[in-house]
Amino acid sequence: MQLYNKLSAKERADLIDQAGVNRLTVSFYQYHQIPNPEIFRNFLFVEWEKLDVLGRTYVAKEGINAQISVPAPNFEKFKEQLYSISFLDGIRLNIAIEHDNKSFLKLKVKVRDKIVADGLNDETFDVTDIGVHLKAKDFNQIIGDPNTILIDMRNHYESEIGHFENAITPDVDTFRDSLDIIAEQIKGHEEDKNIVMYCTGGIRCEKASAYYKHKGFKRVYQLEGGIIEYVRQIKEENLQNKFLGKNFVFDERKAERVSEHVVSKCHQCGTPADDHVNCANQGCHLLLFNVLSATKKWKAVAHKNVLKSFTCLKMIKKSGDKNTR
Repeated sequence: MQLYNKLSAKERADLIDQAGVNRLTVSFYQYHQIPNPEIFRNFLFVEWEKLDVLGRTYVAKEGINAQISVPAPNFEKFKEQLYSISFLDGIRLNIAIEHDNKSFLKLKVKVRDKIVADGLNDETFDVTDIGVHLKAKDFNQIIGDPNTILIDMRNHYESEIGHFENAITPDVDTFRDSLDIIAEQIKGHEEDKNIVMYCTGGIRCEKASAYYKHKGFKRVYQLEGGIIEYVRQIKEENLQNKFLGKNFVFDERKAERVSEHVVSKCHQCGTPADDHVNCANQGCHLLLFNVLSATKKWKAVAHKNVLKSFTCLKMIKKSGDKNTR
């Protein structure tokens, strides 16, 4: 019985092209006590491979966190298989705003200590005592309340490309870094403010809302289904979109455009730009915005306000050269 990938990313990409079938990018999560994550992991891999599911899924004793790609013709069979699992029956599936048949090129189902790395000792508080879930309409209303503090629970490179107006956007690289930083920023508002949080798909807010309630905050709310579900609801219900820019995603697409606003700037010259490129310097490898990736031209290299690291600048030019071919 095969429990691992045998194909390279290139081989899989070629098969996707040959199949000529559209794929849906889907995400979901669920906190639930799983006694033996390894057995559950193996079961999922076998069942999903039959349906040509690709993507990245984490399984832990506390639950499951999945970002996957499913062939559109297999989607109903996939839902049937998923809903046959008692604790996943009827679970909301976040369907991507924009689809790319190659958003994932391998099926990876991994056992982890936690489905989101948060650095917390969960035994000190009740992780099921979460905040109030808000649908898009109620979320739009509450973030206009002057007694609301709106918090982006994502990392800086996610919020930099898109966010809700007036949100606190912590300058952090990981979720675990943000929890205590935010707690310090909102300290003193345990009783008098609405603490409203959002993230990509909702999973980080589940843990964060429980953590802040444990810290004594009384009016804690979270955007149900995150930005992905928010966009679906505003389109379906013809609501005002209050999200500016792109929604960062952790797959080959890198981002989904939510509004036409460009809220980020080229890290070289300050020109509005919201296409990410990885610094090709392996000692750096940061996600950057630059007009090389946005315009496919070399004019950016001549700008005076370039990156301080000339080594990185040269490597970015090399990376950009690959993107222009």
